Amino acid sequence: MRTAALMIAAIALAACAAQDSQKQQAIDEAVQAVHDFIAVRGLEERAKMPTSSRDSWDSIENHFLIYAGRRDVFLVEFSRRCYELDDYSTIVPDKRRDMGAVRARFDTIRGCRIHKIYALTEDEAEELRNLGEAPGERN
Repeated sequence: MRTAALMIAAIALAACAAQDSQKQQAIDEAVQAVHDFIAVRGLEERAKMPTSSRDSWDSIENHFLIYAGRRDVFLVEFSRRCYELDDYSTIVPDKRRDMGAVRARFDTIRGCRIHKIYALTEDEAEELRNLGEAPGERN
């Protein structure tokens, strides 16, 4: 009986580990797809971007943000995976030098350091939102 319970626990643990590995592989593929998009499109890197309280953003696997301001759209790349984008229980104050803009390599969004900022067009932003989805899959 004890051996059977240990065998079941070992099998369940192995199944969970395999599932986590597949999920991480999917995240890595999505991040690589965004890096490929940046390279193929030759996106222009910016030192800073304007911000306001009415701006919105969409996360891409917590490694990137599509940041929509009043007039412009930007792709923000973080130095690391930013789990804080999903965690609304704690709000980490953003470090900023200028209240009307955020700067790459110096400032943060939700406590995560901004690595790079790229200018986007509306079409490029929509393409990034749909990256990896089959045609007609997104509502």
